[in-house]
Amino acid sequence: MGAQGDRGVFITTSSFSSGARAEADRVNARIELIDGARLAELMLRHGVGVQAETTVTLHQLDEDFFESL
Repeated sequence: MGAQGDRGVFITTSSFSSGARAEADRVNARIELIDGARLAELMLRHGVGVQAETTVTLHQLDEDFFESL
């Protein structure tokens, strides 16, 4: 605020206390609070700091199907 800023972003890998959320709402600036869950969501959505892995579908024999033959 002292440098004439009118917006800001605070990021944590944890969570924000109720006091921190209240203070962000109280000040006359647009402050975005990004907690760990939201950060992970944004990382996945935008492909930042993550790598996709191949998924594999495993099949199990349906014994009931063969017993009814």
